[in-house]
Amino acid sequence: MPLSAFAHKEKYQYMNGFNSYHESEAVEGALPIGANSPQKPPYGLYAEKLSGTAFTAPRHENQQAWLYRILPSCGHSNFEPRESSTYNTNPEDKPYEKIHHIPNQLRWDPFDLDETVDWVHSLHLVAGAGDPTMKTGLGMYIFAAGKDMDLHEAFYSADGDFLIVLQHGLLDIQTELGRILVRPNEICVIPRGIKYRVTLPEGPVRGYILELYQGHFTLPELGPIGSNCLANARDFQAPVADFDEDTSSDWHILCKFAGHLFQAKQTHTPFDVVAWHGLYYPYKYDLGRFNAIGSISFDHPDPSIFTVLTAQSDHPGTAVADFVIFPPRWLAAEDTFRPPWYHRNTMSEFMGLIHGQYDAKTGGGFQPAGASLHNVMSGHGPDATTHEKASNAQLKPSKVGEGSMAFMFESCLMVGVTDWGLKKCKKVQQGYNAESWEPLKPHFKRPRAKED
Repeated sequence: MPLSAFAHKEKYQYMNGFNSYHESEAVEGALPIGANSPQKPPYGLYAEKLSGTAFTAPRHENQQAWLYRILPSCGHSNFEPRESSTYNTNPEDKPYEKIHHIPNQLRWDPFDLDETVDWVHSLHLVAGAGDPTMKTGLGMYIFAAGKDMDLHEAFYSADGDFLIVLQHGLLDIQTELGRILVRPNEICVIPRGIKYRVTLPEGPVRGYILELYQGHFTLPELGPIGSNCLANARDFQAPVADFDEDTSSDWHILCKFAGHLFQAKQTHTPFDVVAWHGLYYPYKYDLGRFNAIGSISFDHPDPSIFTVLTAQSDHPGTAVADFVIFPPRWLAAEDTFRPPWYHRNTMSEFMGLIHGQYDAKTGGGFQPAGASLHNVMSGHGPDATTHEKASNAQLKPSKVGEGSMAFMFESCLMVGVTDWGLKKCKKVQQGYNAESWEPLKPHFKRPRAKED
């Protein structure tokens, strides 16, 4: 089916289209007509521009939005450092813990739910590369939260765009531009600088985040595939304007800036945008709508055919970050080893599992809410159990991944692993190689010499 069977019904309205120019008003007439910044915006609102790219970025890359709000964002006290000795998510500037650059294949058991923390304090950097102060690289996180953010608290990251992959629970996200409900098998992207508050209507949540420090996510080029398939633009959903009217409560604005946490105070809600228009906004996508492509003759194509979103480096075809999924799909290739082949990759591959069983790892060690990392040029591929099964399977058309959704954060960068990811979380499987690949046996047989 071209959509997921969600346990929870949608409760918000959205506008459809990836990188589409949207406009939305919660009060009719709140959007100015024919002008962005009139002398007196409608209803006494303030006009505020939100820039996700440089003003002079090429038109096809330019991402700006105009917000019409009750009070502008700048009306707050000075930001002050908060929890400076314990909160640091910068992968290359962590004075309180070490980053480990190691070639070992790594795999993690399912990460624990944590009912003691809210969204902001649930963020654990597992691996990353680059520097948000230079707008280069990315961070790979695990989140596990059990509490709503405070009623008068909002958060934003100045460091990069958050691509959120929910594995367990339900996220109700109030953003400046409107509300978004995120369910397992949906992803959500919250661009740099947009303020939001996360509540948990069904209790504890858990999942993964890819934070992109440079550029923004785009849809991959389709080339000879043509104009449709993979993630179709029409299936991405942006929120409609929704606002609160509160100019007397004390609010805390939390900011992740260069990996550190800061706090400012203000006496008005940040969620007071009555109308907005532009190209810079949060959005979500149902992974069940992905239109998979595959071979109908022979051989296993590169996993790039499963790319949902990409962020290209300055070298076309080489991604700082790809978000790739492995959805339920039919396999029909003849005389072909159908699981992913064994390979060593110039890209780093961080994988997670939302639900089900990944078809290339059937030994039981790769579980929902767990993860794996195969860094630059570290060999990997199907485990021994999967290889044996696939090498001897009857090659009739078959469906794999039924009831499953695995994904990959892929990057051209060599990522380092944090102390938390390598040691403190206590989830690294020490026997990953021993279980997966050391049991592989040689099958080579020399050809017999021809008799004279």
